[in-house]
Amino acid sequence: MSGSGGGIFFFYFLLCIFLTSAVSVSSVSTPLQYHTLVLNPLPSAPTLSWPESESLSESHPETILPEEESSTAALSVQLHHIDALALNKTPQALFGLRLQRDASRVKAIASLAAAVPRARPRNATRAGFSSSVISGLAQGSGEYFTRLGVGTPARYVYMVLDTGSDIVWIQCAPCRKCYSQTDPVFDPSKSRSFANIPCSSPLCRRLDSPGCYNRQKCLYQVSYGDGSFTMGELSTETLTFRRTRVGRVALGCGHDNEGLFVGAAGLLGLGRGRLSFPSQIGRRFNNKFSYCLVDRSATSKPSSVVFGNSALSRAARFTPLVRNPKLDTFYYLELLGISVGGTRVPGITASLFKLGPAGNGGVIIDSGTSVTRLTRPAYIALRDSFRVGASNLKRAPDFSLFDTCYDLSGKTEVKVPTVVLHFRGADVSLPASNYLIPVDTDGSFCFAFAGTMSGLSIIGNIQQQGFRVSFDLAGSRVGFAPRACA
Repeated sequence: MSGSGGGIFFFYFLLCIFLTSAVSVSSVSTPLQYHTLVLNPLPSAPTLSWPESESLSESHPETILPEEESSTAALSVQLHHIDALALNKTPQALFGLRLQRDASRVKAIASLAAAVPRARPRNATRAGFSSSVISGLAQGSGEYFTRLGVGTPARYVYMVLDTGSDIVWIQCAPCRKCYSQTDPVFDPSKSRSFANIPCSSPLCRRLDSPGCYNRQKCLYQVSYGDGSFTMGELSTETLTFRRTRVGRVALGCGHDNEGLFVGAAGLLGLGRGRLSFPSQIGRRFNNKFSYCLVDRSATSKPSSVVFGNSALSRAARFTPLVRNPKLDTFYYLELLGISVGGTRVPGITASLFKLGPAGNGGVIIDSGTSVTRLTRPAYIALRDSFRVGASNLKRAPDFSLFDTCYDLSGKTEVKVPTVVLHFRGADVSLPASNYLIPVDTDGSFCFAFAGTMSGLSIIGNIQQQGFRVSFDLAGSRVGFAPRACA
C-alpha cells in the first residue's frame, strides 16, 4: 500500500508541475502586432486638375459602345473629393463640414434600411405625379465627383458618384427651381441625343411609383434625408467618359431641385437598384466596376473609378455580396469579426452583423459615408481593445463623434496596434492612416470608428482609402486590393 501510495503521490506531483508550467505558458500574452503611423496633417482643399481628354470636342475620335452586347471595353475616370468645390475653407472647417454631412447621411441610410416612412417633399404632386425613388443619400451629395459629358454634343459637368443612390440625374433647363452649380445648367433642347421616356416604357416602370405627365412623359422624383429633392422627366441621354460614349442611359432631367448639392450638376448613382448606372450599363461593361479612394492627407493623386474587366485587380481578396430582400440599394457584406494587434476581439461575433430576414441589421460598404459605424456592442469591444493596445499614447479630449483621441503633437510617427476586418473569405488589414486620423491642426488624432444605436453597420470611405474596391456584380462579390490606387 505504501508503495502504491507513494506512486500516486509522485504522479500527482508530476501533474501539478505540468499544470503549473502549462498555466505559466498560457499566461504569457502573445506580443501585439503594430503598424507605424506617419503623422500627416488635415488635408487642405484639393486642387482640381482634369486630363485634357476629359473635355474632348466632337472632332476627336470616340468609342461608341453598343447598347445590348457584352463588351471588352473599359473606361476609367478621375474622382475628386467634394472638398475641391468648397472655396476659401480652412482644413479644420472642411473636416467639420465632412462630419456634418456624415451624420446626416448615416441617419438617412439607417432610416431607409429600417423602412421608416418619410414625408414627401412639398409640391410633390403635380400633373398626376406620385411618389418615386427614395434615395439613401442624405444631403444630395456624396463625397466624390467626376467630370463627364452629357448630351450630343457633350456638355461637360461635375457629377457626384455615389454607391448609396440608385438613379442618374442632372439639373435641366428650363429651371423652375435650381440650386447653384459650377457649370451652366444642361439644356436638353440643344442635345441631339436627348429623348423623353414614355409612360408605357419598361424603364419608367423601374421607378418604385412612376408619375406621368399628359399621359406621355414619365416623371421621376428623388427624395433625400434632409428634405432635399429633385424632380422632373425621366429621359435617355448619351454620357461621355473621356473618349468613350455610352448611349441611351436613363437619366432624370430635373427642373425642380432643392438642397445642398455643393456645386455639382447632378448625380451618377452606383447603387444596386434597377436604374443605377452599373445596372443600366451592366452588359456593356461585363457587370464590373471598381473605385480607389486615395488618402488625401498623404498624396495629391486623384482617386479613380473604372468600369469593365480591368476593374478587377488580380491582388483582390473577394467576399460574397449578401442580398437584402427588402432593399436593393446598398451593397451588403458579411463581416465575421475584427482583430486588434493580431488577436480577434472577444465579443465581436458574426451574429452582431447578421442581416435579418426582415431586412434589418447587416453591414453595407458605402463610398459616401466617411467614418465606419459599427453597431454599438461591436464598437465598444473594438474601441476598448484598441485603447489597451495604444495605452502608450497620450490621451486627448473627445472630438465630435470620436471618443478615443490622442495628443500626438510634436511627433512625426507613432506605433499603433493593427486592425483587421474579417469578412467571409477576405481579411482586410487596414493601414494605420485608415483608422487613426487627424481631427485638428494641433496634433490631435482620433480612432476613426464610431458606434451606432442602429442595427445597421456601415464600412466608410476612410477605412477604404488606398484599396481598389471591386464590385463584380456578375459574380455577386466585392474585392479588396491594397495599395492599388496607381
